[in-house]
Amino acid sequence: MTWTRLKDLAGTPLSELTQPTRSDWIFALRTVSAGLIALLAAYALKLDHPQWAMMTVFIVAQPVAGMVLAKGFYRLLGTLAGGLAAIGITSLFGTNPWLLVTVLALWIGVSTLVSSLLRNPEAYGAALAGYTAMIISLPAFGQAHLVVDLAVARCTEIVLGIVCAGVTSRLILPKLAADAIISRLKRSILDLADYASGAFSDGDPAGLAALQRKLITDAQTLAEMRTYARLEAPSFATRAHPVRRTIGQLLWALSAARALHTHAAPKNATLIPVRSELKAIVGELATTRDALDDTGPWVARLEAIAIRARETAPVATDPGEDKVGTITRLTIAADFAEALKQVMRGLDALRSPVSRTSRERQQPALVVHRDYQAAWRNAVRAALATLLVAAFWLTTKWSEAAGTVILVAVVSSLFAARPDPVQSAWGFFTGTLLALPFAFLVGQIAMPALPGFGWFTLFVVPILVPAALGMANPRHVGVATAFAINFLAFLSPHQMMTYDPGPFFAGSASILVGILIAIGVFIVVLPANPWATVERISKAMREDLARLCLHERVPRRSAFESLAYDRINQLMPQLQQTGRKGEPILGGSIAAVTVGLEVLRLRQAQLNSAVPRETVESIGNFLRGLARELLFRRHGEPQTSTIAVAREYAASIAGRGDRPEMLQVAASLRIIAAAMQDYPDFFAKGHP
Repeated sequence: MTWTRLKDLAGTPLSELTQPTRSDWIFALRTVSAGLIALLAAYALKLDHPQWAMMTVFIVAQPVAGMVLAKGFYRLLGTLAGGLAAIGITSLFGTNPWLLVTVLALWIGVSTLVSSLLRNPEAYGAALAGYTAMIISLPAFGQAHLVVDLAVARCTEIVLGIVCAGVTSRLILPKLAADAIISRLKRSILDLADYASGAFSDGDPAGLAALQRKLITDAQTLAEMRTYARLEAPSFATRAHPVRRTIGQLLWALSAARALHTHAAPKNATLIPVRSELKAIVGELATTRDALDDTGPWVARLEAIAIRARETAPVATDPGEDKVGTITRLTIAADFAEALKQVMRGLDALRSPVSRTSRERQQPALVVHRDYQAAWRNAVRAALATLLVAAFWLTTKWSEAAGTVILVAVVSSLFAARPDPVQSAWGFFTGTLLALPFAFLVGQIAMPALPGFGWFTLFVVPILVPAALGMANPRHVGVATAFAINFLAFLSPHQMMTYDPGPFFAGSASILVGILIAIGVFIVVLPANPWATVERISKAMREDLARLCLHERVPRRSAFESLAYDRINQLMPQLQQTGRKGEPILGGSIAAVTVGLEVLRLRQAQLNSAVPRETVESIGNFLRGLARELLFRRHGEPQTSTIAVAREYAASIAGRGDRPEMLQVAASLRIIAAAMQDYPDFFAKGHP
């Protein structure tokens, strides 16, 4: 979308944004159809709990086929792991109730720990392995000989649901992950052009910041969708390598575009032609309909701009002209043009894949941030909550409390790693509560009077189709998914259903109470502190920069950049909870990427034989000083001489001649000094 259309979108009524699209209707009808097929097959196989087959369809349902297969695959792995754990734990400790629930709680904790360190769908599979053991073991309490049958039955029901969901998502009007990757990458290129166009035109800062956050999020989503596409079609493997490379180039272009905005100098005679060409091309790209159908002309123009920016020498029109500043801005312009060109080539590679040699296919890893402290907190909280509720169950011997134990385990594990677990769990509770009256009307009133699969379909389709439409809408996906799943759980469809409200309300109450207890656990037991998480991530970013300065081996640019942007992506939802207080942190974290890239450029200059030994030593001294500042300066303390030294070295190096490699070193020093001066608090230990 263009910059103007983005601003128009902000004023669009909510009703227009939430109106179901054709894709939403296809997803809803396909999901409900798959669920009915799974239930009918479960009836035919005479499974004990056929609702699990239908529930599984709604649990793994996703708009993109590859996402369904990925979630289904990891759900199957998690179920198998949980089933085996249930068999092993019950066989070893089933004779001692207290020891059994203690070991199950520890298993929940371990699974939550692993889940918190992984990403979807792997994280979902790990969490599932934990609470599946509880779901299987508690019904077999006191009857250990039944645990194997329960595990086999549960796996069978879930496999049936996964197969139905996977087959229908792949065969019935499928939305493929491979196509979704290309579509999202095209949209990201246009968003990047919008961002650059707004940056050149001094666009609205809030709009620019929103576009920047969207681009960071989309880059991470592309990395996830690459896995979905490979599961969806093994033939996509040859295109998975260009995706990894293109994501890195997209992040590089975003960094350069931000730097272009920050370091504008429109009156400079040398810069005006280059900036004007870049402004023209991103403006045309953002406003031309179907601009990316043919990338050839854009690639040629960007390549010409990149070459011109690198080869242009500063024009000495003014004795006081800042030669280093000019070289700095020309370098940034060349970086942006080159990165955007490579992103477009990556789009072409995805649309027309070609085989590559093994050497060419070696792509840098996309590194992700893992918060070990938060993972341990989540693990202890889930294990402790499960154990305490299980102790209450054993002490009171209240049979319905077993359902409460299971729900506490499910919610405290499943939502543990969310940025706001209380809000996520409350959405789950809301959807569950809304499902209760519908399940009562259908299961306790309508179905006993009008039995049969035909009547069942007539009753549930008008309820499940709107729920599935809500699942297709990101605004309502949490509540809608909880509604659909728990509607089926409360309903517990069987071929012969009877009016029996007592067990219905007792079981429903245990589920609702379990969710509320889990919400209370999130609030009271080791509550998450968004600011503490922000500080941990910020500290990790500063330590990464210090490591870049001091480590003997120069790391790959893409590894640093992907990890840095992943951390920024993790920061954004946390900073939303801190209000305006967090805005300088987000700006500082993005500036840290710029600092890191320039440090890497300086490290490469140290290896360049054309750079004099004296300059190499100056770079080394500066980097050691920068590392000390990053590691030891506390918030509130004055900045060390790092910025002054950077500017002094830059002036000294630039004064030794007009050699390009020397001017580039001076430019990198200037960029680092400017970034640290803009956000001094971020580059200090401890934030206010």
